[in-house]
Amino acid sequence: MTERAPGSTAPKAQLIASEVRRRIIEREWRQGQRIPDEADLAVQFGAARATVNKALQLLADEGLLERRRRAGTRVAIDPVRKATFTIPIVREQVESAGMDYGHRVIAQRRSPIPAEIAQRIGLPEGQVLLHLRAVHYGDGKPFQFDDRWINPAAVPGMNEVDFRHVNANEWLVRNAPYTRTEIAISARNASDRDARLLDIPPREAILLLQRTTWNDSGPITTLRAAFPNSHVMNSKD
Repeated sequence: MTERAPGSTAPKAQLIASEVRRRIIEREWRQGQRIPDEADLAVQFGAARATVNKALQLLADEGLLERRRRAGTRVAIDPVRKATFTIPIVREQVESAGMDYGHRVIAQRRSPIPAEIAQRIGLPEGQVLLHLRAVHYGDGKPFQFDDRWINPAAVPGMNEVDFRHVNANEWLVRNAPYTRTEIAISARNASDRDARLLDIPPREAILLLQRTTWNDSGPITTLRAAFPNSHVMNSKD
């Protein structure tokens, strides 16, 4: 077996970590479930127990696993939210601010992705993904407008979900652990559509967040979220 260089993880441990990550992402092992002991995994993977330990610790550092002495290792609850970058659940943000939460889907359809989206997420232009637009509300006022593309091929079980009745933000946080994310934040004047959906004057300054997540199967979702000035200071993004 190849020796581990200083500051890196042995290739065998990386391979084991990739397989365990796949089982979590594809929900072979579900949130809160205890996974096999290190000794059993060592037999499965034909590796030393110390190598399995390194692989599991790597995933614990990513936030996908929870390890406790004498309690074993379990898949983390809401694992994606414990990773290096935390994706918030908008409903929780609104409720923590003392407001009643609301959610409305503006549009949902399968559409070919335009060149700009294709380049951002690394898929061919024209590939068909789920395109979803929705507004989150706090006390009946627009809190956040989401324009989101979702890749069903990267999220097992997603084809059975009707996002007209299920909050995509919350479902993806709880069901689609990611391994990589890119984020960009900017401020600009609202477009006519942004202004209409956020119920603000045209050309008023808004905050924009663009976020894309990937797992080992490819891009999961790419989001453009717009926030009115009235909520920017309270946003935890």
